[in-house]
Amino acid sequence: MSTRYVLGLGGTVDYEIAWTPDVLDRLVAEHAITPDELDVHVPIGSERDLLRTLLAFVRDGVGGERFVASSDIVAAFAGHFPVRVTLGGTCVRAAIAMDVLGLASTVHLVSIDDHVRRLLPASTSYLCSAESDSLDPHLIVQFPAGTTIRVGSDEVVAPHPNRIIYVNDPPNRELLLHPGLPDAMADADVVLVSGFNVIQDAETLEHRLADVRKGLQRLAPGALAYFEDAGYHVPALARRVRDELSGLVDVYAMNEDELQSWLGRTVDLLDADDVAAALVELASVVPAPTRVVHTKHWALAHGGDAERYRAPLLGGITMAGTRYVHGDGFTPDDYAATGTTTPQPEGVAFAAALESVLPSAVCVPAFALDTAAPTTIGLGDTFVGGFLAAAGRA
Repeated sequence: MSTRYVLGLGGTVDYEIAWTPDVLDRLVAEHAITPDELDVHVPIGSERDLLRTLLAFVRDGVGGERFVASSDIVAAFAGHFPVRVTLGGTCVRAAIAMDVLGLASTVHLVSIDDHVRRLLPASTSYLCSAESDSLDPHLIVQFPAGTTIRVGSDEVVAPHPNRIIYVNDPPNRELLLHPGLPDAMADADVVLVSGFNVIQDAETLEHRLADVRKGLQRLAPGALAYFEDAGYHVPALARRVRDELSGLVDVYAMNEDELQSWLGRTVDLLDADDVAAALVELASVVPAPTRVVHTKHWALAHGGDAERYRAPLLGGITMAGTRYVHGDGFTPDDYAATGTTTPQPEGVAFAAALESVLPSAVCVPAFALDTAAPTTIGLGDTFVGGFLAAAGRA
């Protein structure tokens, strides 16, 4: 019998803009933005505010997700650039990645429109809680390393490639769940939970957690429950999700940004002693059976069942690496080719050192990948798809 995957909790329609420095130079000049105004934390109530945060992200070479006061701001800003419409959300991108390997899944959606119907893989079925069509696009901005934008008398230069997400999405903010979701979860072999980070109201969160709890408590023996953490629009709500889900899921996963957010400090991702100390600290903060952390250098599992996830970690790294090089539309042959690529030397050294100093951790190095046009959008979501695909086949 084939593995039954149920992936939740919400998908998105994404407007991916083409990075166009001359347009950005023009917008910076039109809005008279000065270097001292760049701030990733400023509330985004206008195109000007969005641009201030975008330039700050580029300056720092980091990614993130920010709430925007209106979807109109997203649409207006996207209107300055060439735009490609894609599907996003952790569950949907994971399903798309798994479809490449011939794996069917069921996704849970909270909104739908003709973009979703057109772009969702034919192998992917869905439950949708929406009673009518709606469109609240997410703005996805991907920038390359070394890109330069003139800001007043200064230049902003990106030290690393990355991506930023700008969003005002009422259906995902409400995250209304389909009444059939608990039954679907009860029949599943692998369940993905994600998407709580967009909720901004504590009472709404409590209702959604209660609904998901019903499904998780009905999982069959041996079924895998995986939670993917994210950047919360209301950071205080992350603790409530942790309190509820740490004891209900098998894997509590995150990237390096969420790791550092939980610890309240930066972590040197290539220093085995620093990461080992961070993992020990994280275990007390997020007491799930196994914690997974995925980065551009490596992916690891830490906890009592860590060794069980060595192959899924490699599956996740391979899938994310394939997307990094090939973007959307990669093939099974692309995936297979990525798996034969030489691992990053620094990642190999780190993985060996970490497993030596922290035997309760399993670490798999990322691949040494070189491309002139890397895709940084959706790598974490694609990692999840690769991880779950391999876990379901184990």
